[in-house]
Order: sequence, then structure tokens, then C-alpha cells
Amino acid sequence: MTDTLTPVRPRADRHRTSAAASHVPSNVPTDVPSGVPPLTVSVDVPAKTNLTLHVGAPRAEWGGRHELDTIYCGMGVYDTVTVTRKEPGSGFSLDLTGEHLGDLASTGSDMRRNHAVLALFSLAEACGREPDVSLGIEKRIPVAAGLGGGSADAAGALLALNELWSLHWPIGRLREIAATLGADMPFCLTGGYARGTGFGERIDDIPSDSPAARQLRERGFAGLAMIGAYADALSTPAVYAAFDRLGAGDGDDNHLQHAAIALHPRSGDAIREAVAAGARQAFVSGSGPSVVAFVADERAAADVRRAWTASRAVDRIIMAQAPAVPRVRR
Repeated sequence: MTDTLTPVRPRADRHRTSAAASHVPSNVPTDVPSGVPPLTVSVDVPAKTNLTLHVGAPRAEWGGRHELDTIYCGMGVYDTVTVTRKEPGSGFSLDLTGEHLGDLASTGSDMRRNHAVLALFSLAEACGREPDVSLGIEKRIPVAAGLGGGSADAAGALLALNELWSLHWPIGRLREIAATLGADMPFCLTGGYARGTGFGERIDDIPSDSPAARQLRERGFAGLAMIGAYADALSTPAVYAAFDRLGAGDGDDNHLQHAAIALHPRSGDAIREAVAAGARQAFVSGSGPSVVAFVADERAAADVRRAWTASRAVDRIIMAQAPAVPRVRR
């Protein structure tokens, strides 16, 4: 079945954890007033997709991660990360809410490995603070879906803590920390459009008024987009392992798309249905299984929705605007 998550009403699932304290800027829009240390800061942080994703050889010095050359795009479906001061020595706590938490809600899940918690520990260590912080994450980005939900949560935590602790670190300095945590996280700090190289962590922002951004818009990579999401997930390592065996598909701008479809054929069905219904662009997002379809207008969106619903090519449809950027508030 297909349902619309516009808007999502989280709270169906909840997962909490807490632990004793330990050590383990910006072009981002904000309505945080200056000069007053906040008690609570929230960040709405968007999903990411890869408009192109060219995959090179694995590199031993990167722990076997592949060399990448990608164009990132922020997608306007948002997780909300909220950080709140706690009493000194009380440690951190984590509260997860959302309708589709997947493995994040598992009782066997170690919340200390949550991306936002790792970001908290890393920034606390870097700035000499104790991580006495309550973390709340309201999940709307599908989990393990190729949309960078975990990376977005880590980026949201860094942005929020930068305000909560009155660090005022520039984005470049936050990106140095983010790069130690994951490939997509440096991009998720700013969203919009950007080129990623290295293993995806080296970010060159693409200004909205630049020729490169104009070319992306002319190719249809802007405006109204539809995300076809699934109840099942794909393991990123499994997709890369399949890529190492199969290689990229002919003409695929996402070199992982062929491998993702081999493991999850419905993603290929969704791409074909979207293109036939008039989508300007349709492709697997990152390592999948989610599919992104850019459409020209609401009429085209209705056509793609009917096609996806009739064919049962996706389980859920999420509407989004792109490119999207984080929003900091309190």
C-alpha cells in the first residue's frame, strides 16, 4: 500500500536511553537571538540525495571505503534534533520518536552508537565540555533508505550544540568533526547543493546563484520532488559489495543504482513507473532502496502518484522540495 507522509505525525514509536557523562557560523538559517545562552535549541535538518554518484576504487587508507565524486542535494523532508542543557554530571539522554523507526527502536540497539550521540561525544571532546545534554530526535526521514537520515541527525546535533554551548564555530570547523563520523555528515551541515569528493566528506558548496546550480535546475533537479520509500531497508555495505561484483549500470549517474536494484528490484520498478508517468528525473537515492522522482508540477506529481500506487512500486510516498537547508531555532 502507498500512503502519504505529508505531514508525518510522529510519536507512534519511542525509544529512550541515558548514560553517565563521559568524554568519548554560518550559512545555515537561524532564528536564534545572539548574546543569550539558550537552554534548548532545535534544528530541522533535511535528508540528502545524490544527484550523481560516481564510485571509484576502495582505498586502504580510508578503511576500504570507495573513492567518490558526487553531487549532493538537500531534500525537504526533515528530522528535528533538539538539544537541552542538563544538570552537570547527569550525563546524556536520548529520546527517539517517529512512525517508522525501523531498527532504531530495537531493544537490542546500542543508543551510544546513534549518529547524533557520537556527534555529541565528538564535539564535547573537541571543545572540552561534558556531554550533559538531553538529545531528542523526531524522525521523519526514512531509516536505512539512502537518504542520509543518520548523517542528518549527527549534523543537526552539531549545529544545535554549537548554539547551545555558544561555541560559534564556523561550518568549516564543524565539518572537520563531521568528517570523522561519516561521509555524508559534512554535507548535511549545510544542505543545498554541493560536490563531494574523497569518500564523500570533502565538500565544495555550490552557491544557489552559480552557473553549476543553474545547470542542475535546468536538468530538473529542483523544485517539487517525490520520494518513494519502503518498509524494508538496504544495507549500505551490502550494496557496495554488490557493486564490486556487478559494477555500474550503463548510463547510470548513480553508480550504485544497478547494485541496489539487483538487491531490491522494486526500486527499478519505481524508476520505470515514474519516468513513464512524466517525471523529469528518477533514480535510486544513494545506496537505496528509496527512489527520488523530480516532477515539473502538481499535475505531474499526481500522475506519478497514480502510477506508483497502481503498480505497488513503493510502500510510501513523501513529498519534498529541493534543494533544502537546515533551520536552527529555539
